[in-house]
Amino acid sequence: MKKFNLFKEIVTVDKNELLKAVNSKKLYGINIKGEVVFEPFSENEIFIYQDKYAPTKTSSLMPSKPQTLTEILGKNYQVVEDDERVLIKAFSNWQALIKINTPRASYDDTTGDGVDKFADDGLEDIGWQATEFNITYRILVEVLEEKCDGTLLCIEQKEPFQFSGLGFLDDNKQAHDILFNYCQTKINDTIKDYTNKDKELLSDDEIEAIEFFKCH
Repeated sequence: MKKFNLFKEIVTVDKNELLKAVNSKKLYGINIKGEVVFEPFSENEIFIYQDKYAPTKTSSLMPSKPQTLTEILGKNYQVVEDDERVLIKAFSNWQALIKINTPRASYDDTTGDGVDKFADDGLEDIGWQATEFNITYRILVEVLEEKCDGTLLCIEQKEPFQFSGLGFLDDNKQAHDILFNYCQTKINDTIKDYTNKDKELLSDDEIEAIEFFKCH
């Protein structure tokens, strides 16, 4: 998976496209590629911004004045206008971006408890069964991030260490096959030297996991 670290990344947006979206009064988003898109949003979108522009109400005593893009996007964004481009850094708005992006994420690694489930039912079945042999969600996530196609939207800095992220897999079938084979291999390695007595001591849940991963 590719890492998109909001502490480092600057998203470049076409200024005219952004202004059109603002003036449309419609709900729109800016994705990590810098594209401006409108709802209905596709399932694989990852946003650094999502909102609908609502002009500030004015009165005869306070006539309206045009807002800058910095004011429109909000104080949690660093915005630089460069001719026909708008350069945006979004890490300060991370908490809002979690709420915006979580519904489409494959897994949530934004809390102190870490990952405890997968959004895809097939991957969640693997995660649930694998725990019977001490293969944790953390281990499975590390496998996904090393071997699968996708994007890890995160904030990460080393000093002081800070990490929080949302994982987005490009292909759930690819991820399913990789995790299934990983767990099958690990469990086979665990039980290969089991005696008949050891096998008799297996719990029903462990037996179910062995059957689920088609181990021998």
